[in-house]
Formats: sequence, C-alpha cells, structure tokens
Amino acid sequence: MKTRSWLLWGTIVLLTVLPLCLISAPPGADLFGGSDDRAQQVIGTIAPHYKPWFAPVFEPASSEIASLLFALQAAIGAGVIGYWLGLSVARERARKSAHEGIPSEQDPRAD
Repeated sequence: MKTRSWLLWGTIVLLTVLPLCLISAPPGADLFGGSDDRAQQVIGTIAPHYKPWFAPVFEPASSEIASLLFALQAAIGAGVIGYWLGLSVARERARKSAHEGIPSEQDPRAD
C-alpha cells in the first residue's frame, strides 16, 4: 500500500510541475498582463481616437504590483467567505444540539 501511495503522490507532483517546466511564455509577452490590457490594444486598433470615460483612482507603479493587489483582494474575499461559512456551520450545529437537548461544547452548564 505504501508503494501505491508514493506512486500516486509522485504522479500528482509530476503532473503539477511538468507543465510549468515545459511551457514557457513567448518572447516579449507580458506575464502579468490581463484581459484589460488586451482589450485596450484591440480598442486602440479599432478606434484609435477613442478616449476613456474616466481615469483610474489609483494607478499601481507596475503590473506586478497590480497583480499582487488583485491576489490580495482575492485572498481577503476568500477569507471573508470562509469565515462566514464556518460561522454558519457552527451556528447550525449549535442550533441542532440545542434543539435536541444535547449540551454544546461552549455551554457552561454542561459541567
């Protein structure tokens, strides 16, 4: 069983790392650019005299910082959703145990 487990983990690691090693970005490609940059380029070719309706409130110093801020925003959102989900599950368990008459772990009267 240990051999099968090691083979499974080795396969997972290989399937994760191998694509990262084999595929590289084409020369001159912006790794941190996104769909917004591509949309700007397409709009620039279709309508060269187009002027945006408004300017950004905050312009990051580089595309790496913009990518970092986007990832930070996603992490904070995931944290909030995870906290809410955990709180909801804990409330539901407490409600079920109170409904069944089972003292909960946090109930001081359980002693």
